[in-house]
Amino acid sequence: MIRPPQQATLQVETVADAAGLGSVHAIRRAVFVAEQKVPETLEMDGSDGPCRHYLARHRADPVGTARLRPLPGGEAKIERMAVLEAWRRQGVGRKILARIEADAARDGVATLVLHAQDHALGFYERCGFIVEGEGFEEAGIPHHKMRKLLTPETQRHRVTPR
Repeated sequence: MIRPPQQATLQVETVADAAGLGSVHAIRRAVFVAEQKVPETLEMDGSDGPCRHYLARHRADPVGTARLRPLPGGEAKIERMAVLEAWRRQGVGRKILARIEADAARDGVATLVLHAQDHALGFYERCGFIVEGEGFEEAGIPHHKMRKLLTPETQRHRVTPR
């Protein structure tokens, strides 16, 4: 049985090289392509270039990832959030979001947006995101748009790793 990672052994880093990006892509292929049956042509969408990529590692092993894409008007979009199945519900996603939020706030981003798969809505709501509008389908999976303002008034809802 896999035990929850100790905070000291779970680190989130920004990807700075081709090897790191290879680990990011391997996690995305495992979660989205193999597990959720998203066509690889949709998953590997050619939009990685302008994004900041995050990689969660337990010791040296990659266990989760996300990317942050800058948008006009002080917004940024969290995309391709994925945690390997054996590591879910162990704080990996929260730690990735905490790092993204801290970096975005430092960089002057006012609003984070994302398209959450419906099964993950509760997770993002607990992290301070709010559902906007009606649901829609992406890659055959039900989603909802969500938003979080990074203003002093909303900092009490800031994601904190457990």
